[in-house]
Amino acid sequence: MEWAYRTAGETLAALRAGEVSSVELTEASIARIERLDGEINAVCVPDFERARAAARDADAARGRGEGGALLGLPVMVKESYNIAGLPTTWGIAQFEDYVPDEDSLPVERLKAAGAVVVGKTNVPLNLGDWQSYNEIYGTTNNPFDLGRSPGGSSGGSAAGLAAGYSTLALGSDIGGSLRVPAHFCGVYAHKPSLGVVAARGHVPPGVPALPVEGDLSVVGPMARTARDLTLLFDVMAGPDPLTLAQAYTLNLPAPRHDRLADFRVLVLEEHPLIPTGAAVRAALERVAVALEKAGARVQRDSSLVPDLAEGAAVYSKLLMSFLAARMPAEVHEGLGSVAAQLDPDDDSLSANRIRGMVISYRDWLAANARREEHRRQWRELFAEFDAVICPITPTPAFPHDHGQDWEGRRLDIDGVAHPYGDQIIWAGLATMSGLPATAIPADRTDDGMPIGVQVIGPMFGDRTSLRLAELLEEEIGGFQQPPLA
Repeated sequence: MEWAYRTAGETLAALRAGEVSSVELTEASIARIERLDGEINAVCVPDFERARAAARDADAARGRGEGGALLGLPVMVKESYNIAGLPTTWGIAQFEDYVPDEDSLPVERLKAAGAVVVGKTNVPLNLGDWQSYNEIYGTTNNPFDLGRSPGGSSGGSAAGLAAGYSTLALGSDIGGSLRVPAHFCGVYAHKPSLGVVAARGHVPPGVPALPVEGDLSVVGPMARTARDLTLLFDVMAGPDPLTLAQAYTLNLPAPRHDRLADFRVLVLEEHPLIPTGAAVRAALERVAVALEKAGARVQRDSSLVPDLAEGAAVYSKLLMSFLAARMPAEVHEGLGSVAAQLDPDDDSLSANRIRGMVISYRDWLAANARREEHRRQWRELFAEFDAVICPITPTPAFPHDHGQDWEGRRLDIDGVAHPYGDQIIWAGLATMSGLPATAIPADRTDDGMPIGVQVIGPMFGDRTSLRLAELLEEEIGGFQQPPLA
């Protein structure tokens, strides 16, 4: 029997019923990777022998009557997570031989649930792109069109899911790194509310795996169905046992509703700083119409929406201040002179990114105060609406573009060139305020490329956005297998 495109729920039921063994599933996963990954290049660090041993252990555990939420299920893990005995490089050539000696906390939780890790998936250099290529592992291709990006930075995980390598995968997100690959590859991903999933051990190579609560960045699940996404989210979620878990337990609110007809949804397609391409507009309209037909209350505008242009500027500063902390001192010092030459009236996203890299603590506090004001406004909005549905990026997957530096690239939106970096705007809508956002497949282009949208929920309303994703999957469909697979 072919298991590649079964859901995680179906596969786990078959494991429990004795219809298939973990060894059989793992061998099928390995065989599929070996057959297809020469072209896709999603799994950059195979771990096949240890996976086979883990599968045998899982079958033995089930035979003893033991259980686990993911017992015996093959999964993939983004290269940026520490796994004992495997390289963690973040695509940085100087760390090609760096191998941590302990698992990250999310991987510990996967293994404790009985999952079988078949390998690590490819990323862009320093996780800093919506493409997935680096000097160590090469380029990951989109299974729907090998000439296009699978997204980044969790591009390897999304491409592997679309190709049927496993039912579940781990990713991370600070600038759309879960949601963009899901959008480009037609799968599901969930960016949790900030702080809901402890990320200890998801750190750059050589950085100590301490239980630090970082800003903006989250780790989260990826899957081919919304229900499977919730399954993996439940395994990952919870505070770090070294810190907050000593005082707190996670108790997320239940979904606000269980029927589409009861949802109040705001659909946004316009942003003042970048246009939305026609294909993404059509996908949003398809979702909106489906919601309306199901009886949901749908609006396409609201005075409660925070100032999107200001939000993008604040997010740019906060994001780049976070990322610049990792820069070598000599590089960071050089940016100071660049920022000093900016026109004070230049409020472009590019200018705010540069300012963010050299921001003072005083100015960071001012930006953070503006973030808190946006959070207050989002709370008011989510008293009136249950979810916001909007683009993830303005376009479907674009062709590989490795020829220029990041700031020099351009994104084609319906025939007009725009700064490549500005496509981060829609991802930042949820990230800046720490809101949960679930990426769902919504449509296909005329040439068969997936188009996703994101369902943003209220702070700590992860179960609301996940439940709405499940209901929409039932209403409009979900993942569709790529021709290559």
